Amino acid sequence: MAFIFKVKIFLVLILSIRILRCNLVVRKTFSEVSISALDKVQSILHIYHRASESPKTINKIAKDRFISGNMDKQLKKVSFVGLLMFLWAVDLFAQVPDTSGINKAVEVRYTEVAPVIDGVIEQVWQTADSAYNFVQFVPYEKAPPTEKTVVYVLQDKENLYFAFRCYAEKHKPIACLTADEDYIAIGIDTFGSKTTAYLFIVFASEIINDGWILDDGRRTDDSWEGVWYRAVKLYEDRYDVEMKIPFKSIRYKKGLKEWGITFVRYLANNRETDSWNEFTQLEGLMVSKYGTLRGIEPKVTGYYFELYPEGFLRYDKYRRYDEYREEYEFEDTLKPRLSLNFKWDLTPHTTLNATAYPDFAQIESDPFRLNLERYPIYLDERRPFFLEGKEIFRMSDLGEHKEFFKPLDIFYSRKIGKSINGEVIPILGGLKLTNKSEDWNLGVLGAYTDDYSENGAEIEPRRGFGVLRAKRRVFENSDIGMLISGTTVDKDDYNYVVGLDGVYRKGFSQFIFQGAVSDKNEKKGWAFSSGYSGLIGNFLTGASARVVQDSFDISDIGYVPWEMPREEYLVFSGPYKTYPKGFLRELSAAVGIKAVREQGERKLSKLGAFTITPEFRNNWGINFELLAGRYYEADTNYLYRNIDLSVWGQIAGQHFDCGGNYSYKYNYRRDFLAPQVWSWFRIGHSFIPQISLSLTSYTWVEWDTLNKIIALTTMAMPRIDTRINADMSLGLFNEFVMETPETDFGETELLSNRIGLLFSWNFLPKSWLYIALNDYSVKNDDGGLKLENRIGAIKAKYLLYF
Repeated sequence: MAFIFKVKIFLVLILSIRILRCNLVVRKTFSEVSISALDKVQSILHIYHRASESPKTINKIAKDRFISGNMDKQLKKVSFVGLLMFLWAVDLFAQVPDTSGINKAVEVRYTEVAPVIDGVIEQVWQTADSAYNFVQFVPYEKAPPTEKTVVYVLQDKENLYFAFRCYAEKHKPIACLTADEDYIAIGIDTFGSKTTAYLFIVFASEIINDGWILDDGRRTDDSWEGVWYRAVKLYEDRYDVEMKIPFKSIRYKKGLKEWGITFVRYLANNRETDSWNEFTQLEGLMVSKYGTLRGIEPKVTGYYFELYPEGFLRYDKYRRYDEYREEYEFEDTLKPRLSLNFKWDLTPHTTLNATAYPDFAQIESDPFRLNLERYPIYLDERRPFFLEGKEIFRMSDLGEHKEFFKPLDIFYSRKIGKSINGEVIPILGGLKLTNKSEDWNLGVLGAYTDDYSENGAEIEPRRGFGVLRAKRRVFENSDIGMLISGTTVDKDDYNYVVGLDGVYRKGFSQFIFQGAVSDKNEKKGWAFSSGYSGLIGNFLTGASARVVQDSFDISDIGYVPWEMPREEYLVFSGPYKTYPKGFLRELSAAVGIKAVREQGERKLSKLGAFTITPEFRNNWGINFELLAGRYYEADTNYLYRNIDLSVWGQIAGQHFDCGGNYSYKYNYRRDFLAPQVWSWFRIGHSFIPQISLSLTSYTWVEWDTLNKIIALTTMAMPRIDTRINADMSLGLFNEFVMETPETDFGETELLSNRIGLLFSWNFLPKSWLYIALNDYSVKNDDGGLKLENRIGAIKAKYLLYF
């Protein structure tokens, strides 16, 4: 074993390793008013509203505390060499997996008297078995918790019940609708899969969240929204939470009497996270290390059926160019509309979803971003029909915060019903069948879109879309699968792609491979991508490789644009250390290299990098990165350099995030080589428990080839959020986009202004009422603002379930 360890260290030192800066996740703002997956957006607003919606807030609150390990964010974009397979094999087979904390079990006992879900733990709970002896997850790993937590479990014929008693003798519980607050969470693996689990979160203010935990705890998916109930009652020295989860609202393996389970509690007062099972901060809360829920026995007869009638009324006022008059004019439209959606759980494993004439107009549109890069921006999916079950229709990846590996996105759902000239292509209907079992994930999706014409000319014909996915679990918590996607207009206009993928997991370590072949109107091509992440000794190591043939084209169905690099090889490694005591919680550093061959270039670009990231006990952190090397792109050979600095933390329970990036690279907006700077600033403050104010700002600075500043572009967005209660909210924002020529601030012009308002009310489980207003103006020829469009919308969706 000592020899193997020395070999691994020797290889790491040889491999010259590199880390690229992690792309910030730009928060989603309410802009172009149209109704998207606001059902889910509002149900998870408690994650975003606490810290002016910064990515660090999302990671810290929703992921680091419950799902992802704190060290995951150190795995950033980095370099690769040909010893990847050997490194992976040495690491996987030399390590002894840590199985501490996975033998805990709690028995679910049957009750004839159902608990009343009112937050009061009544006498019936005295018959229940309990889970206790929690340990700290953050900030002091595996240390005794500062407060005691007890969880009780019961069931009857139709429901599963949980009750949390969260003692607070030292730290008074905090309940705040718009700031950091206490919460409890449950992860339930209902198939015994050791890779996938349901997630349920209840905050002290009674705000809730739910979703999927995927890839053995490495990724979350909030697209699932279940029908379940909760109640919270606060006391001076504790708070109690009761939950009821109907068996018919979740999927499970029939006859399986032991489910995987874990419980988590977060204390906002001292920012402590406690868990029932023992987990390491590096690995996160892995599903394969959950405890056991014994004696589970659902006795529900019949299967769950949801019917969603939706009513929608939208007013549009927009500016349109009249070719005959050769001038712009305003048009007003009032569009009432009805749509129907349904979901039917054919078996505890199998679900059928369908939609007819859905309204997928977006109320939460994509935020402004000045794109100086060569590649198009990836847009997140927000439409409910495509969100639910999306975890099945994707190629495998290494998990959140591991952006150094780029999966082949051979199915990109936003190609269905895409936007052309601001108009969304109507979807006539869609059908989706999914099956989840202990070993298999299967899915079939079909959709059909209408045509689109302008001034009598057809711009987009009617299209059919289809996706088939099959994935099987192997080696306990690893996967292998196939994904087929395609779209067709007729026999001469089509785009198909077939992909194979697999991921092998052992403890913290993972190795992934995937390949795909495409056919677009008889033009065929292939692509390959592979990656590794793991801990070799005390060195955190990652690598990836990606090769895309020039003729590989999935432009009608996927997201691998032709102009992306043809080849990319990455590898990184560096020491990682945690500190059980003191102000410093963890420290990591790494070096690495990257080799890239851009489209149309013959030579490989080679870059080296250094990064260091200290994380402090009080949840503050700093990240510094340096990247430089000879680069070949756009028929140019130059010395690329990039410096990145970011700082994050919490002030008075509110998140603070700022940073800056300097780089010398090609500016594709201006079409020349010159320096660039990008900076950001985000902060929020909760004045009272019901109201919070946040400010998000981004600034881009562009130089010319003579090192003279030619423009400063700034986006500033103040936002006020009002939480009337846990189920009702009102948000108002104003997005300004300004440009300053050179450094003459007196000549600053307002390029655009977007004002948005959204009221949402979750009046029953999965039943919503929305009222949205939006006003968007752009600069006119005389320097003032002119109205581009004005939209108002009312939408109601009501769940009927049997």
